[in-house]
Amino acid sequence: MKVFLCDNRKILASLTAELLAKQVRQKPDSILGLATGRTMESIYAELVARYKNHGLDFSSCTTFNLDEYVGLHKTNKQSYHYYMNEHLFRHINIEETRTHLPDGMAHDLILEGQNYDEAIGKAGGIDLQLLGLGENGHIGFNEPLSSFKSRSRLVVLSPESLEQNSCIFDGNINAVPVQALTMGIGTIMESRKIILTVSGKSKSSILKKFLEGPITAQISATALHYHNNCLVLADKEAASELTTRHILDHFMLHDPELKEIERMLP
Repeated sequence: MKVFLCDNRKILASLTAELLAKQVRQKPDSILGLATGRTMESIYAELVARYKNHGLDFSSCTTFNLDEYVGLHKTNKQSYHYYMNEHLFRHINIEETRTHLPDGMAHDLILEGQNYDEAIGKAGGIDLQLLGLGENGHIGFNEPLSSFKSRSRLVVLSPESLEQNSCIFDGNINAVPVQALTMGIGTIMESRKIILTVSGKSKSSILKKFLEGPITAQISATALHYHNNCLVLADKEAASELTTRHILDHFMLHDPELKEIERMLP
């Protein structure tokens, strides 16, 4: 795992988008794993700008999103299908048939999870997976006590996740679906490369726990310490509680890969 710290949220979004764009330029038929949430909105805006202003071509890409709420039709404004269309898909040149999210309206939700993993495998596996970090340390909707070998499946959302996502439902926690379909930790870990992007003071406590340990099923993101190609990007607000900051700064000064990333800064 390597960690790169950005001065602010704007630079963080631009750098994350540029790393995704680099993946698409180098491998036009990339299989991209995508995430949702407030942190992702500015990243997708940056990608749309690269498509419109610099000709970034998504026409051969395939995407798989991390998760979807159970019981929400894809046209529902609170669904992640709707989110992705509004923030990315309808603004770029990607065919709808190349975009994939779990079906929260599936008749058999257990089978839907199994089918989702199968579809990822048939596509050739995920080249680059984009992740955010939940305030309870989840990646996707892999809540505390999720197995590090878990597969895509039906899950019950934790009280913390319901509270965190209530803003999407006009602040009404009772309107947030209690269940969701999510990629499993094991599925995520099979991605060839992972970028975890973390921004804001509200994530500073969980970022410290994630990076500085211990590795625990209580914080599903800690499984990423076992991935051999994981890059963590964070702004200074998110990194404000780290006690290992001097070590990270040292690595950023001397690690060739991190110095190459620094040259990509806007």
